[in-house]
Amino acid sequence: MTEAEQHLRHDMVRLCRSLFDRGFSVGSAGNVSAKLPDGILMTPTNSTLGSLEAERISKLDAAGNHVSGDKPSKEVFLHQAFHETRPDAGAVVHLHSTWATAVSCLLDTDPDDCIPQLTPYVVMRVGRVKQLPYVKPGDPRTGDMIRDLKGAYSAVLLANHGPVVTGKNLFSAVCAAEELEETAKLVVALQGKRTRHLTDAQVAELRATFGQI
Repeated sequence: MTEAEQHLRHDMVRLCRSLFDRGFSVGSAGNVSAKLPDGILMTPTNSTLGSLEAERISKLDAAGNHVSGDKPSKEVFLHQAFHETRPDAGAVVHLHSTWATAVSCLLDTDPDDCIPQLTPYVVMRVGRVKQLPYVKPGDPRTGDMIRDLKGAYSAVLLANHGPVVTGKNLFSAVCAAEELEETAKLVVALQGKRTRHLTDAQVAELRATFGQI
């Protein structure tokens, strides 16, 4: 095992525990993956993000074969699909966080832009969020639906399930997942109220200044 892989394993333990400790993940919900030069690391099935062991984190090779550690999460398909279609993504974070999952249960959302552009930070760190139709957890069709997006979205919301967010590295993906959750909280809090969204011009200015997600 390379030094870089050891470092990434310990970063996964630390950052996943932080998500768990702050209530972004409960029980055995949620799964995280991070890219290596020769494959990906992924949290194991039925594990809790609050008590990962670095040496037991699953490793898959570039072809998707399980090569070491415990058996990977059943959501391996959605992680592989994001890593394949967004080559700049260094990590994928899937949570069942309360407020984003609440938004995923609402009927009156735009499936092509289901998290409104309320703040500059959701634009800068998350971008537009696509809602995908419900399928049961672990269903390979989730991966197919993500591949069909052809890398156009850095984040999706799985209907009645929860968010999946990518980032250029593990830290960025975790921060983006947190930003999406906080914005979802605003969405629910503002339900039924007259709301000011960022304008197209303001969003374009942010993207021109900070880059396109």
